[in-house]
Amino acid sequence: MKICVFGAGAVGSNVAVRLADAGVGQISVVARGAHLAAIRSHGLSLRHADGEQWHAHFDHATDDPATLPPQDIILVALKAASLPAQADALRRLLAPDGVVAFLSNGIPWWWNYGRQQGSDALPLLDPEGALWNRLGPERAIGTVIYSANEVETPGHVLHRGVNRYVFGEPDGRLPGRAGQLAELFSRAGLGGETTDDIRYEIWRKLLRNAIGSPFCALTRLGSAHCAQIPGLPDIQRALALEMANIARALGSPITDEDALRAAETQLASNGRPSMLQDVLLGRRIEAEALLGQPQRFAQELGIATPYLDTVVALLRGLDRALALDA
Repeated sequence: MKICVFGAGAVGSNVAVRLADAGVGQISVVARGAHLAAIRSHGLSLRHADGEQWHAHFDHATDDPATLPPQDIILVALKAASLPAQADALRRLLAPDGVVAFLSNGIPWWWNYGRQQGSDALPLLDPEGALWNRLGPERAIGTVIYSANEVETPGHVLHRGVNRYVFGEPDGRLPGRAGQLAELFSRAGLGGETTDDIRYEIWRKLLRNAIGSPFCALTRLGSAHCAQIPGLPDIQRALALEMANIARALGSPITDEDALRAAETQLASNGRPSMLQDVLLGRRIEAEALLGQPQRFAQELGIATPYLDTVVALLRGLDRALALDA
């Protein structure tokens, strides 16, 4: 089996090393820059915060996916805003019966596939419909990730906490393809699971992302420090309740109690979300997938979201500043 990790950054590197270490197939990685150079020269090292370590070399490591053979499974670990530009590369790389799993946070580009209401691309996430029309949502597997990772230096990645990856079919089919991925991830110690309602799982994770990541990015503080700023936790809780209201309107049974429980969990954490890591490194952030698209859903449904509207505007301003400085 040929498996490509397309975007071997923090999350992708963790997955690539563990799959290679488990010997589940021929593992290739698509990376770039100094990180790719280090992988080619010395392989890729992964260490857990508790001291456990892994090291792997790969069948192929490249910044040009066109040099790779057709892949049975592509695990895409790019930021959401980077995906549309890769639609053709992913289509060419995918074997005829292959599948693509998107290891990303927030609302995915394929969201409308298989839904009774909505049957087209989401303009905020797939502006020209490149992913929808060229790759095709029928090739996608939905994924929700619980895995905190950070590239410490090129070729060296730190993993904190747990690994949990939940796979599901966008159209709600029984999890045949998703089950295969869950089994591979479980064999690699990555905690693979399946669900018959991937959108519900996406909302559950999105609650935590929305409560934590934007505020860490805007303040440049870790989660624990954000929780100590007077008034900020109240804003985070209010945003969580708005997100739960949108989720319910779209058919996912997220209760206010679920939202407040997620808020308290996030406020008690002590992490550095990926959005904060991106800001500190001067990289653009996932404003639309995390909060912009939920805001668009709310607007279409006529739901008032004053806290969400404010945070989205601030995040878009931050992202614009990062783009200008790039």
